[in-house]
Amino acid sequence: MQLPHNSFKAAIKAGKPQFGLWMDSANPYMAEIAATGGYDWMLLDGEHAPNGIENLCAQLQAVAPYACHPIIRPVEATAPNVKQVLDIGAQTLLLPMIDTAEQARSMVSALRYPPAGVRGVGAVVARASRWGRIPDYMRHVEEELCLLIQAESRTAVDNIDEILAVEGIDGVFIGPADLSASMGYPDRADDPAMLELFEKLTRKIVGSGKAAGTLAVDPAVARRFLDWGATFVAVGVDTLLYTSALDAALAPFKK
Repeated sequence: MQLPHNSFKAAIKAGKPQFGLWMDSANPYMAEIAATGGYDWMLLDGEHAPNGIENLCAQLQAVAPYACHPIIRPVEATAPNVKQVLDIGAQTLLLPMIDTAEQARSMVSALRYPPAGVRGVGAVVARASRWGRIPDYMRHVEEELCLLIQAESRTAVDNIDEILAVEGIDGVFIGPADLSASMGYPDRADDPAMLELFEKLTRKIVGSGKAAGTLAVDPAVARRFLDWGATFVAVGVDTLLYTSALDAALAPFKK
């Protein structure tokens, strides 16, 4: 049995745009439906959706037969949370609220086995190594792991050069909602001042050799990020698409 290839990591490394879907429905059946929709990746959200480790594992299993690459965001960027999502088989992680280079380095360490890092050794009993059936899992797993961190605060902006200098980070995700609130523009991510900041950050991230990404449900904003060099952009949120479709189906029959 072979270690699964991380197609998402290979694509962003090659500079190929990857279009994603934010998944907050916290349901394996919904995740499987979404996985057939043609998106390059989906974000299984453990920060703002009611997703526990068992449910995240079930969603990974549900989407495994499909080309859509699952990314997991744990509720908090801690070594224990990283260990759990890696052991259930996640290959790409999006870690929220990374404000300093020190935090970024600690998360790189959390992905790596000793002596290079602090990941607990136990995947032989877990889905990640297919219960020990992937030969030399510990030796090769990090080749297929992808670490994305979120820059979403004024502090992160102030420290962005030091964060980008951390080895082992594959990409930086600009969190538009939290960053806008932190900068004094709550619910105004489309303000010209914020768009100017997003452009500056995106170009700086790409210029450092790392991939840049964001969530932009407005197609015009998504295209701006792509023009600035972003390569992983979520263009929809499942719960918002669902509520919109529900409202649209009922609207013709309501006075």
